[in-house]
Amino acid sequence: MLRSYTAADLFTIGNAACGAIAIFLCLDYLATSDHRYLWAAFVLLPAALVCDILDGYIARLGSRRQSRLGADLDSLADVISFGVAPATLGFTLGLRGGWDMFVLTYFIVCGVSRLARFNVTADLLADAETGKVKYFEGTPIPTSLAIVLVLGVAFAFGRYGDNVWLGAIRLGPAVLHPLTLLYGISGSAMISATLRIPKP
Repeated sequence: MLRSYTAADLFTIGNAACGAIAIFLCLDYLATSDHRYLWAAFVLLPAALVCDILDGYIARLGSRRQSRLGADLDSLADVISFGVAPATLGFTLGLRGGWDMFVLTYFIVCGVSRLARFNVTADLLADAETGKVKYFEGTPIPTSLAIVLVLGVAFAFGRYGDNVWLGAIRLGPAVLHPLTLLYGISGSAMISATLRIPKP
């Protein structure tokens, strides 16, 4: 299998590695409260985006990439770096109420669903002449980095844990931090069939 990887695929693996290490660093932070771990996690997610952009750029330059393998690798890496890792960051920073976990799970499931839909429909959406997909249905999953940016600012200003922005609300049997609704909005935008974003 390793021999089948191309240069583009190696950047895809780099994307997945950045996301996975960011998750481990969140766990380190929860165990030690050492802020350096969390800052490193914040840095790794934009690094994952750089790998994601480079893998697409390199794939377009070469002709050796196995498109099916490459597309699946890319989607799996994106789920880790732009789905699970941002949700883990939110949980780490205090979005741990029962409703928060429900919304964070919804966000991840939307990301998985959006990527699966793209993989299945890419051939149908591709231009007949160029073979290139002209637009995304729903927002691309890397847009979750906007939430990571909000969390980074909150962390820098000490607005995390019990001091998280917008506080917390008890709704029935569980707690909701309104900040978690950013994840719900992002997830819903990812799976929207009517929202079409031009693909670069």
